Amino acid sequence: MDGKAAPNGVATIEDRILRITGYYGYYPGYSSQKSASRSSVIQCKPGGNCPSRHRGMTRQLSPLSVAGDSAAPILELQNRSPSGICRHSRVERQSRSGEEGTQTHTESSSQEAEGQTRCQSCTSTFLKLIWRFLIILSVSSSWVGTTQFVKITYETFDCPFFMTWFSTNWNIMVFPIYYSGHLATAQEKQSPIKKIRECSRIFGEDGLTLKLFLKRTAPFSILWTLTNYLYLLALKKLTATDVSALFCCNKAFVFLLSWIVLKDRFMGARIVAAIMAITGIVMMAYADGFQGDSIIGVAYAVGSASTSALYKVLFKMFLGSANFGEAAHFVSTLGFFNLIFISVTPIILYFTKVEYWSPFSAVPWGYLCGVAGLWLAFNILVNVGVVLTYPILISIGTVLSVPGNAAVDLLKHKMIFSVVRLGATIIICIGFLLMLLPEEWDEITLRFINSLKEKKSEDHADDITDSSVHTRSRSRANGTVSIPLA
Repeated sequence: MDGKAAPNGVATIEDRILRITGYYGYYPGYSSQKSASRSSVIQCKPGGNCPSRHRGMTRQLSPLSVAGDSAAPILELQNRSPSGICRHSRVERQSRSGEEGTQTHTESSSQEAEGQTRCQSCTSTFLKLIWRFLIILSVSSSWVGTTQFVKITYETFDCPFFMTWFSTNWNIMVFPIYYSGHLATAQEKQSPIKKIRECSRIFGEDGLTLKLFLKRTAPFSILWTLTNYLYLLALKKLTATDVSALFCCNKAFVFLLSWIVLKDRFMGARIVAAIMAITGIVMMAYADGFQGDSIIGVAYAVGSASTSALYKVLFKMFLGSANFGEAAHFVSTLGFFNLIFISVTPIILYFTKVEYWSPFSAVPWGYLCGVAGLWLAFNILVNVGVVLTYPILISIGTVLSVPGNAAVDLLKHKMIFSVVRLGATIIICIGFLLMLLPEEWDEITLRFINSLKEKKSEDHADDITDSSVHTRSRSRANGTVSIPLA
């Protein structure tokens, strides 16, 4: 096919055609050099050494490798090794494998980190649940233990006011216990005097003065003593289950007093709970026909719940909210007031032989210390639990004392509960639980219902989509195609 060289330097017909068409890779002698490069590629077989003249020609033609047809064999000659394997492709495969290995290692490390994070979050959640369960169990068991120890103490020592006074004196130890915890846990430790001044701000900016001690402490100390004294009187007339159930009505009384005095938000659910509490009280009084010790015991228990509610409402009105240190200081102050000013009352009752015991060694100090210690533990748990957990947990622990006392009365004292008393107890407990509903319970319920509806609609849409996909796959498998309408 090759002809003689033309005067213009074009040697072959192929060169002429490329020159006329304006091929961008054309240059004089293009076809001859192209055929030479092809022959060099053919002669360089795999497993053999390529001659040096081809390497020289490769170096000469490499600057003209803009054309794709001529550059391919030249690059192939440059990159092949004596074994005929392309080094460039080997390097590329190695780099790709290295990148894939790095990516796989990164993904595995990220998955391990996510797994560790989930494990830590699950562990912390489990520990929080255990802590809250222990708080509820401790509150309930301490209140059940206090009630049952009082019933046992009455068998040998019938002096309810002396028991009240003796137990209230133990409140003095609340602040020292709190300060011991402060020394054990705080990084910046404070002296006792400085800590007392800091916690006495609950009485005002000037701290605790003699005037404020008499003005603020006296009414709360009287309400505290009256609440506990009426509770112990009720335990003389009624079973521990009935008294603990009636005392749960204080939650309803707190709501009514807060609504009237503090102008708190009106809630229909809590009004229903208050009505249920009153219904339970009437049923409890009717259990024995409104006569005998039953009606008197119900009056004592309701009076104890009422004074407890008044104490809480007045505390919120005059002192507001308090942290654990301020609450501990306040309770210890009540203990000091009880020791200084109310100690004269059991002395008067002793000499008037209203509460008389003789000889002095006949006093069951072990049972008295048990009552006082459990009462102290209950007060500390209530204050600690409100700070460290949610107040609702303390309320749940209080209401669980009702089935706890019922179990003890049934197993130990062989009590037989009448249908009326059992119904009254259940109604009071349900009303107490209704009191625990948050103020925005209706909005929370509506949002929860709407979220359930949206979830159902999404699940229904997913089911429709899955069924349509399944129908299309079956149609294609049968050789037909379903065309959805627009």
